[in-house]
Amino acid sequence: MTRLLRQWRGNSQRSQAIVEFSLIAPILIILLFGIVDFGRLIYTYATLNQAVNEGARMAIRDSPLLPTNVDVQTAVRQHAVDVSLANPCPNGPVTSAVPPANRGWIYITEPNASTVESLADLQSVAQVQVGAGNAPGGQMWAETNGTCSATLPAFKHSPLQVTIHYNFVPITPLIQQLTVNHIVISAAATYQTEY
Repeated sequence: MTRLLRQWRGNSQRSQAIVEFSLIAPILIILLFGIVDFGRLIYTYATLNQAVNEGARMAIRDSPLLPTNVDVQTAVRQHAVDVSLANPCPNGPVTSAVPPANRGWIYITEPNASTVESLADLQSVAQVQVGAGNAPGGQMWAETNGTCSATLPAFKHSPLQVTIHYNFVPITPLIQQLTVNHIVISAAATYQTEY
C-alpha cells in the first residue's frame, strides 16, 4: 500500500512539473527570441552608424578624381555588413516613407535640405547659399525627374550628409505584431567637404 502511495505521489509530481513547464515555456521562448531580436536591432544600429560615417568620409575626401554618388554608396555597402541597402533617389529628397522589410535606403544630401520645386529653384538656392550641394563633388549636374531632386555637386567646403533609413522587422511574431511589422532605424553623418 505504501509502495502504491509513493508511486502515485511520484506520478502526480511529474504531472505537476509538466503542467508548470507548459505554462512557463511560451513566456521563456518569447523572452529568448525577444533578446535575440534586441541583439539584432543593436547590431543593425551599430552597423548603419559605421556605414554612414564611412560613406560621409568617402564623400568629402579631396583627390584628383572627386568621389561620386556611386563611390559613396559602394563605401556604405561595404561597411554595412549583412544589411540590404538601395537608393531610390540618392540625392533626395529624404522621404518619410517606410522602406521594404529588412531593407534600407541611402541618401547623400546637404544637411537640412530645403524643399525645392524645380531645377531653376535649385540653381537659385545654390547661388544664394555659398557652398550648397546635395552630391559629392565628382557627381555631374543632373536634371530633376519630378520625383528626385536635381544633382548639385558640393563645392567650397560645403557640408554633405549621408543618411540611411532602414526598416528593421523582428523575427518574433508577437514583437512583429506589437511593432506593426517594422521599426525604422535612421542613421546620419554630416562632414564638411575637403574640396
